[in-house]
Amino acid sequence: MEQEILKTLSQMNVKWAGKHVVYLDTVDSTNEYAKKLARDGGVHGLLVTADYQSGGKGRRGRSWVTPPGTAIAMSLILRPDLAPDRASMLTLAAGLAVAEAIRKVTGLPAMLKWPNDVVVNGKKVTGILTELSMKEGEIDYVVIGIGINVNLAEFPEELKGTATSLLLETGKPVDRTAVICGVMKEFETCYERFMEYGNLCGIRQDYEKILANKDQAVRVLEPGNEYTGVARGIDDLGQLLVEKEDGTQTKVFAGEVSVRGIYRYV
Repeated sequence: MEQEILKTLSQMNVKWAGKHVVYLDTVDSTNEYAKKLARDGGVHGLLVTADYQSGGKGRRGRSWVTPPGTAIAMSLILRPDLAPDRASMLTLAAGLAVAEAIRKVTGLPAMLKWPNDVVVNGKKVTGILTELSMKEGEIDYVVIGIGINVNLAEFPEELKGTATSLLLETGKPVDRTAVICGVMKEFETCYERFMEYGNLCGIRQDYEKILANKDQAVRVLEPGNEYTGVARGIDDLGQLLVEKEDGTQTKVFAGEVSVRGIYRYV
């Protein structure tokens, strides 16, 4: 698989994202492996990908397990010249890149559930986890982990209503290498447009075009403060703009609250 990825990436003329690839048959977590490589000097754009991941992590500590040969588990090392408080926005850029790649490779109408879940027909196909390391008050490295349900034919009963795969949605197997390469190509573009301004203004319009929450009812779950409203898009910092029932608008910062709506408020 590594040679296939390298060959396809070279044909797509990527400049740096995935230009160097570490392929593993089995790993506990591509993010943990990538962080070790980053601590040892792993270069910007180094991609770690595995055929089987046994101990992947999702947001809020949830597990993300990828069965052998059926899913994508990959982590990208970045070394951005960026203020630490801006790093979380890279997660939204990655979500946009994944959604655009899925659209182009498969033709599926992939959408974004704010901030970075990629969904197809209302069900989740992708999980993204961004981790960073600081040194002397500055970013040393960022690792973006991406898991994509590609050729999973079935899900546990408790996930059938909220998760799906590219196979189930297209009705045919999907080339994992093509998806990996597509994501790297799209992310390169999103990242460079993001870094030009240090915020999301350069990709905000593209993000909102496929934002499943946009102009939809959402429920915001803050500690001790829950309310409903209508999502109106995002601002340049990636905050969700929610119009409350009284007509006022508030900004919701990713990671602080839960926003529900697309998964039937579950």
